[in-house]
Amino acid sequence: TSEITIAGRNLVLIPFSDKVSISQKIKSQEEKDRLKRLIVSIKPNNYGVIVRTVAKNRRVAVLHTELNDLVSKWENMFRGLKGIEPPKLVMGELDRTSALLRDILNSSFNSIYANDTNLIREVKDYVESIAPEKKKIVKPYTGGTPIFESFGIDKQIKGLFGKTVTIRSGAYLIIEHTEALHVIDVNSGNRARKSNDQETNAYEVNATAAEEIARQLRLRDMGGIIVVDFIDMHTLENKQKLFEKMKEAMSIDRTKHNILPLSKFGLMQITRQRVRPEMAIETMEACPTCDGTGEITASILFVDELYNNVQYLSEKYKPAVLTLKVHPYIASFITKGLFSKRLEWSLKTKKWIKVVPVSSYSFLSFDFFDPKGEKIVQ
Repeated sequence: TSEITIAGRNLVLIPFSDKVSISQKIKSQEEKDRLKRLIVSIKPNNYGVIVRTVAKNRRVAVLHTELNDLVSKWENMFRGLKGIEPPKLVMGELDRTSALLRDILNSSFNSIYANDTNLIREVKDYVESIAPEKKKIVKPYTGGTPIFESFGIDKQIKGLFGKTVTIRSGAYLIIEHTEALHVIDVNSGNRARKSNDQETNAYEVNATAAEEIARQLRLRDMGGIIVVDFIDMHTLENKQKLFEKMKEAMSIDRTKHNILPLSKFGLMQITRQRVRPEMAIETMEACPTCDGTGEITASILFVDELYNNVQYLSEKYKPAVLTLKVHPYIASFITKGLFSKRLEWSLKTKKWIKVVPVSSYSFLSFDFFDPKGEKIVQ
């Protein structure tokens, strides 16, 4: 691309441009005008600047210093281009940890833990460069259990792969994906009702679900159209309260999004821009028995299929004994009782049927063997 950007904590520098853009998430027009006047007055020619949301209410000195650092970084790289033979990396993004801190570090952070000595040093150096007052919150992790397990990260990662997400008080979400859109269904489950008022109960579940939905959208980076089927509510007041709750929960989402009020069918539509590939890792394989259809041959039909094979092989190969290897459940069904299926088949074909259970066989797998123990290929 010819549109090169160099990101900082408050500003993004765009060489070969003169445009100044202000984050749409800064709502105050007065603050937007202040930032634009400031950046226009201090930026060099032939440089564009995007003012990020975190720059809101920043002092002139902070923004000026950062802008100079970004310009110096670009100019030093540009001067170093002489004599370089392509292909060669001349400038790269920050490491993943530093880039993450650059984007999300704010005043609410009170601890940053790491379990690697080099990483702790790198994080401390970077935090000191962007927020010196926060350097002391970077601490080594000294717990006995793995760091991800200790902070519940493992459980949350596993939760990203499933379509069912449990929330407080027994309620849960069902998340489905299609080519056109994503669908989220809110279910109350076995939630114990604190009130006999069904409307109040529905609002409480929906409000809790709204917070978890906003979180799941960020974690999975679900983009495009998202339709949420909330539990039906009847009062306009509760519908408006839920709409405001959803907007509040989504307010910390740095990705551009739009939320529409509940429709008369209780559906809420959300559009969200995707900034990275969606989290959709396949952790399951197609069932080898049903080939992923979710259906298998009915037991009575399967038994008929076995008998048809017994009859065919008895007539074609005329073995003295026919050995049938099947799943233990099937073997038990065929041989149970005095007048079993095996006895019935043996009397009809005048061949003894030896049934051998094999635990490694799938439910509907079977093989026939001759008296020498050789598999009969049909």
